[in-house]
Order: sequence, then C-alpha cells, then structure tokens
Amino acid sequence: MARIKGIDLPKNKRGVIALTYIYGVGSTFASLILDEAKVSHDIKVQDWTDDQANKIRSIISDNYTVEGELRAETQTNIKRLMDIGCYRGIRHRIGLPLRGQKTKNNSRTRKGKRKTVANKKIATK
Repeated sequence: MARIKGIDLPKNKRGVIALTYIYGVGSTFASLILDEAKVSHDIKVQDWTDDQANKIRSIISDNYTVEGELRAETQTNIKRLMDIGCYRGIRHRIGLPLRGQKTKNNSRTRKGKRKTVANKKIATK
C-alpha cells in the first residue's frame, strides 16, 4: 500500500487517479508527477515498485505544497484578508459568498440553513 503525506492511496486505482486523493494534487499535477517520476499513467498503485513509490513520494515532498501545509497556508490567507478588512475578508467574516454572486435567492451553501422570520402580529384591542 502506498502512503504519501499521511494519505493511504487506493491500491486498485490507476496512479493518476489515486494521486488526486491527496489534498492539493489534481489531475494535472498528478500527470506531471508521474511524468517526472517516469511511471506509466496506466499502472495501478498496487503494481508500483518500492522504488517508484519512493520517487513519487520524494517529488511530492520536494516540489509541491500539499495536505496540512496547504490547508494552513489557505487559512492564513483567509485570516489575513479578514484582518485587513478588505471586501473579501468582510464577506468571509459574515459568511456570505465572495465572488460577486447574488444572495437574494441562492447561496445556501455559504449562508447555511434558512432562518425563517415570522410576520409581526397586529395587536388586538
């Protein structure tokens, strides 16, 4: 079983697909990594030799920011935006979409579950 950056890669999938299980490695980076390691894209992870797995592991650790480091970097960037009080930082702070989307009807993912506001009742005399 191949374990890279604390992630167990699924052994029954092709290498190019399995590498995308690592946070920060998409299909493009996975192809580049396998090309650099001179490993065929069609070989399944269970068929990698120890030498191939070690080469892939070293390429990822040397050249790419992935997993915990990348998550921490992203959180730091968001915190910086919030601290300087720019538009994107304010939108992060109040949990609204940042990239110009309309919020009247949609954006439920960012806003969360609906909070129903009841009508005011008319006081009876």
